[in-house]
Amino acid sequence: MIRTIGTGPIVRALGPLLAVVLFATACQPIQATPLSSSTPSSSVVASPTPSPSPSLSPSHVFVIVLENTSYRVAMAQPYISSLASQYAVATDYHDVGNPSLPNYLAMTSGSTWGIQDDGYHRLPASDIGTELTNARVSWKAYFEGFTGDCLNSPYPYALKHNPFAYYGGRCPANVVPLTDLAADLNGNTPQLSWITPGMCNDGHDCPIRTADRWLSNVVPQITSSPAWQQNGVLLITWDESAGGDNHVALLVVTPKLRGQIATTMDHFSLLATVSDELGVARLGQSAQAGSLHDQIQAAATATASAGG
Repeated sequence: MIRTIGTGPIVRALGPLLAVVLFATACQPIQATPLSSSTPSSSVVASPTPSPSPSLSPSHVFVIVLENTSYRVAMAQPYISSLASQYAVATDYHDVGNPSLPNYLAMTSGSTWGIQDDGYHRLPASDIGTELTNARVSWKAYFEGFTGDCLNSPYPYALKHNPFAYYGGRCPANVVPLTDLAADLNGNTPQLSWITPGMCNDGHDCPIRTADRWLSNVVPQITSSPAWQQNGVLLITWDESAGGDNHVALLVVTPKLRGQIATTMDHFSLLATVSDELGVARLGQSAQAGSLHDQIQAAATATASAGG
């Protein structure tokens, strides 16, 4: 109470002033950090921030890219639908156009570079592989049919499905045959494993059931590896939809995250997620894209806190 301090003209003068200050302070609203205008509305909100929260431990990220299948057709396949039921699936995920190459470039550099064909174009060395190399983060890109030459390896390998051959106009040593994957999963697994089957197993030249069977053989190898089981994430998507609707699936296979993710995303979001998980800067349009990093880390943190 003011009167316990003293009496007199000073206190009587300060009393009304102090009351005004206390009233103004009590009425001051609490400021909330607004959502970025680039963040899409969703039942699961992805973070578009280029500065991700720290991971629980160094992450291992696996990416598998398949070909030319709409969301509806992919979800009708037995093994793919089982993965969606057991883990998580992004239900509002989109390609960035056609043909194949611009989509692969978007997933690895955050830009299509204005390219609208599948021809060879020498591009600046501004891609996720270069970022990881500069940050001393290990990575490999595994390609079925690759024989050591990015430009001239035989079928079922396809240059247009190997974006890493375009950046800097060179074939990085990180590009290896798919046959190397099994040994790496049982040994020194790189922190990013980019996995591309050949032109039949990816569903391009063969039915989607072929790709579904291929996944049923490869995915269990990944999910049984220590690298995946220790907060790893496997992202499976398709370069473009054959249905003309740009709607493709993104399966998010992690030890903890479950359910449907309704956030509107595209291939730039895949790059944002990979970059955030591995702690490197986002490139190009991925800087403004929604990322799944926070959801993946939150699911792992919640399980760890619960002792699961």
